[in-house]
Amino acid sequence: MEITQVESFPVELPLESPVSFSNRTLTYRDHAITYVRTADGLEGVGYSLGYEGAHLVADAVESMLEPIVAGEDPRDTTRLWREMYEGNVQIGRMGIILRAISTVDMALWDLKAKAVDQPLYKLLGGNSESVPSYASGGYYRDEKGHEALRSEVRRYVDEGHDVVKMKVGRLSVDEEVERVAAVRDEVGPETTLLLDANGVWESTTEAVRACRAFEPYDPYFIEEPVMIDRVETMAEVNDAIDYPVATGELEGSRHNFARLHDTGAATILQPDVTVCGGITEWLRIANYAVAYDVPIAPHYNWNIHTSLLGAIDNGLWIEYFYRDMDVKAFDDVVAEPLAPDDDGRIAMPDEPGHGVTLDTDALEEFRA
Repeated sequence: MEITQVESFPVELPLESPVSFSNRTLTYRDHAITYVRTADGLEGVGYSLGYEGAHLVADAVESMLEPIVAGEDPRDTTRLWREMYEGNVQIGRMGIILRAISTVDMALWDLKAKAVDQPLYKLLGGNSESVPSYASGGYYRDEKGHEALRSEVRRYVDEGHDVVKMKVGRLSVDEEVERVAAVRDEVGPETTLLLDANGVWESTTEAVRACRAFEPYDPYFIEEPVMIDRVETMAEVNDAIDYPVATGELEGSRHNFARLHDTGAATILQPDVTVCGGITEWLRIANYAVAYDVPIAPHYNWNIHTSLLGAIDNGLWIEYFYRDMDVKAFDDVVAEPLAPDDDGRIAMPDEPGHGVTLDTDALEEFRA
């Protein structure tokens, strides 16, 4: 097999109305899409959420990474990952370059699985035929009060989910306590409640004060109470509260995830395959974590993360967003999006490759 072409481009998927989390408001979702094609006609695809920088990720793929992988065997994922990473280490150990590497590496694994006519999760180990998901939501919108929040989480429970996640941190602590109390009252004591602050609090004192105020409502974890780079502060928060910290959606390579664990900053790790360096690096992170009985609960991207969680034995949950909640829009360009069943579980895709086929007409419609 020989790589003959690498193509990468951005798409922008509009949201019907602005949506906010603790420290940011979004009006659209952009993704970098990468195709890797071979001389014998096979095609693999990868992608990454851009946060308004998808065009930069796509440019990095074509200008910095295509010269490295062109003419190579796509099955050599370990070697090609190292050459892409080390070939750009001076300018991109994390961020844009690592997201670009993620998209290429995902496409390489897609090709590798297609070449042997196997679903990716089987190629990687085949631990489970389905994985549990949680319904993610609880975002902020203008005029969205407690009743709308209650209605939203009630819908998730009615869909079959016994785990739900909500955003916190945009309002005062007292106001956030009222929101969390409303959700707990609506979903009842048996539903697992997750909280996500998106790194909003600036100190140990602020984060601990807020997190302790939520304790009466029995949260299972608090995601990213402080910004990811404040590892020591995160560790102080994790040590000071009665429920664990989860983090990792913005984190880079396995070395950074090892630091999160080794410093006590995170009890649950949340690597995103489209951010951390692709499938090659995601597996290294998961395999490191399993040695310490650390659970993996990946961020977003359920269409690809389902196959990855189905291949490891320390997977916790898949994060799932309902499209009609108008928060995550990537399913608009996926030909056959995965979705939970009535018990909140997502079945493994069974076609060769990683199972994420994109709709070419939709890609053209939303191409930026």
